[in-house]
Amino acid sequence: MRPDRKLILEDGSEFYGSGFGAGTDAVCEAVFNTSMTGYQEILSDPSYTDQAVVMSYPLIGNYGVTNEDFESRFIAPSALIVRDINENPSNFRSTRTLNELLLDNGIPGLSGVDTRKLVRSIRDLGTRRALITDAGMSTEEGLGLIAAAPVKKDAVKRCSCVRKWYSRTSNPRFNVVAIDCGMKSNIVRMLNAYKCNVTIVPYDTGADEILSFSPDGVFVSNGPGDPADVQETVRTLKELHGRVPMFGICLGHQLIALALGAQTYKLKFGHRGGNHPVKDILTGKIEITSQNHSYAVSGDSLAGTGLRISHINVLDGTIEGLYSEEDRIFSVQYHPESAPGPCDSMYLFERFTGMMKN
Repeated sequence: MRPDRKLILEDGSEFYGSGFGAGTDAVCEAVFNTSMTGYQEILSDPSYTDQAVVMSYPLIGNYGVTNEDFESRFIAPSALIVRDINENPSNFRSTRTLNELLLDNGIPGLSGVDTRKLVRSIRDLGTRRALITDAGMSTEEGLGLIAAAPVKKDAVKRCSCVRKWYSRTSNPRFNVVAIDCGMKSNIVRMLNAYKCNVTIVPYDTGADEILSFSPDGVFVSNGPGDPADVQETVRTLKELHGRVPMFGICLGHQLIALALGAQTYKLKFGHRGGNHPVKDILTGKIEITSQNHSYAVSGDSLAGTGLRISHINVLDGTIEGLYSEEDRIFSVQYHPESAPGPCDSMYLFERFTGMMKN
């Protein structure tokens, strides 16, 4: 099949392929994910907002799309790039094809791409802004569109709920307030499974309102973008500091660090996929983790924050977990609810409920 669409990176490199999904153009940040499965959860993970996700595994779409497996109400990425797309899925639970899902949500896809070369480019040169467009567009025109497109800073605002809502469980033992910065649905399900009634509130909810719910603990969710852009949540966490147990995941981990005086920085190409080894330095155990983030906490900035390192990434030594026993706070950079181990990290939810019980 003759290529009819292409990806233009901001350094001028181009990758041709065949379009699927919506035939629209999109300017976004090109990132890669190393997962072999889970493309539906990836597409519905709000943390991928404004990004073009390149799947390193070559065959995507082979088990279709199921109604029960979405992680949010919307499809988050701006585009999906794959080597091969399967439009004839084999799965008794499937209700749609991947192509139909993207088409229904106005998201462009690009198949037939040399994803090995593209992933290596991102790995070696870092994430870059990109344009997915028709094959006939000139490189110069495409680079002009990329340069003219504004860099959005409101991704969390667009992903967060607009009003509080509740997720209750039978025989609850704890009441948790979850700050929604782009939270995945399975996090709420896991908190319910550990006997927590959950009140989910928008990212900009103030500390006084959160405390008015008399929570046993506060959870800070994952989400997209630069944590430094989410100053509303940082201010709230500063005010909650020391007043209630707190647990943060992914962006929530970074926001807790910022609230306590640490700093964050952008990684060259980020961590995305369900196969990242992380070491718990308190026990020496290695966990296989699922990750999705572009930023990390700076270890050099932890002095005076009261935070100590609990987990490190085995591959690059970046900080994967922090804690403060005195302030009843802990956080991890990875996603324990995604179960890549599959049960390596479930103890973190037990740690949270144990903290609230004590």
